[in-house]
Amino acid sequence: MRPSHLLTLVATLVAFTASAQDDGPSLEGVGRISIQGGWRYAANTTFYDHFYSVPGNEGLTRTSPSRGGPLVAGTFAYGISDLVELGIDLFAHGQRIQLTGQPQLTTVGYGALIGLRFRSWLDIGPEGMVPFLGLLTGPILATAAFEGQPLHETYSQAWGGTVGATFRLNPTWGISAEFRQIFARGAVVLNNQNVGSFNAGGSWLTVGVNYTFPKDFGPSTKAPF
Repeated sequence: MRPSHLLTLVATLVAFTASAQDDGPSLEGVGRISIQGGWRYAANTTFYDHFYSVPGNEGLTRTSPSRGGPLVAGTFAYGISDLVELGIDLFAHGQRIQLTGQPQLTTVGYGALIGLRFRSWLDIGPEGMVPFLGLLTGPILATAAFEGQPLHETYSQAWGGTVGATFRLNPTWGISAEFRQIFARGAVVLNNQNVGSFNAGGSWLTVGVNYTFPKDFGPSTKAPF
């Protein structure tokens, strides 16, 4: 991410939180859990370009790029103020890629992203809607294996941004939708040779349920589970 892009994003986050309404429910000191599923789009154009430019592969008919694969994510967050939330996103995703003359390649990524989300409150729906923007970073373990070949693992640091909203059905339950753009890569090995790197990030679109803990939830309160 270029410095100019980062400055633009920070300015957007500041403007976003400054526009928050003051008449919404207080979310300071409130925790939440969101479980989501969806689709991860990663065309892996760079990997395809590299593979079909390797000597011996130039004349091969290029296969259609993969359109991504399934994704699951769980967010565990805490409101450090009404406008700012700190959380951790646990995730796992998979994708299958087919290259000309090669067995099927399966990639999997999983890890944890630390997120700082800047949020607002809008008087929409039964209990309002909470839109948010955020920054994410954290470790990712990206694995890749051709069918019949050993699994190769790559550990790297992922970076990204997120935008989404929670539509509150009542003070505790809601529906969350979120779009994450993540940047990370993993190595691909074939016959003990590195043949490029795949996109272990990509564009993530997820939808799921959100549970917000009651503000007075504590040791003397029974857990909702």
